[in-house]
Amino acid sequence: MSRPRGFTLIELLVVTAIIAILASLLLPVLNKAKLKAQGVQCMNNHRHLLMAWKMYTDDSNERIPYASADPLNPVLDPYVWVLGYINFFDPSNPSNWDVNQDIARSPLWPYCGQSAGIWKCPADKSYVIANGQRWPRVRSMSMNLWLGGFAGTDYGYGRGQRWQIYLKLSDLTDPGPANTFVFLDMREDSIDVGNFATDMNGWPDHPELTGFYDLPGSYHHRAGGFSFADGHSELKRWLDDRTMPPLVTEGEAPDIFSSPNNQDVVWLQSRATRKAQ
Repeated sequence: MSRPRGFTLIELLVVTAIIAILASLLLPVLNKAKLKAQGVQCMNNHRHLLMAWKMYTDDSNERIPYASADPLNPVLDPYVWVLGYINFFDPSNPSNWDVNQDIARSPLWPYCGQSAGIWKCPADKSYVIANGQRWPRVRSMSMNLWLGGFAGTDYGYGRGQRWQIYLKLSDLTDPGPANTFVFLDMREDSIDVGNFATDMNGWPDHPELTGFYDLPGSYHHRAGGFSFADGHSELKRWLDDRTMPPLVTEGEAPDIFSSPNNQDVVWLQSRATRKAQ
């Protein structure tokens, strides 16, 4: 009687090598598919949050919620789209990890199906350690400063120039709803209060003066998520490496700096606001 024959060592090594080669070929494809799926989910989150923003403004006689609070005028806090301060240096700060601290108190909360997930890009994996546990941070999205401002003021972010602070939907005539971003994803080391401040210095004729107040996110292979006042969302691919300085892990990046002739800044400026009349 013949005995069953097993694999030889050489055959096992060959099979292992083939599996390793196939895995090396498949992993980039799977990773690309994962990134694409995250991008689709990010766009869906943006559209849902934008819809909540739009429904709120429709129910408020077209009044746009403020991008941030004015510390000197707290009576207007209920009209700020989200309060609180996201950070790393104070992990015990519940604004980082507790949805009920700020997001559930937002005037947009009743309009977003009480879904906390739409306030964040799924590719943002930042977290804090609080109460001995690891907590994912609750928000990556911020609102265009020039929509509502700091309770209606620019708080000096105009660098002495007068830029339009849009207070009603009907104000969005230039650059128009399709070209005015409402929300964007911010980097985990730059996000703090509820606004993203586009530095308008140099717009439109002096790009040599461009720079940053805040840094946009680039969670999608050099691209960041945006939603616009007309309801559409898109991924913007950054072209200038200075827009994506090295990430400060579990810390705050130095995000206020000059970046002359940065075409990414010009893109943000063209979709943020215009000179006040």
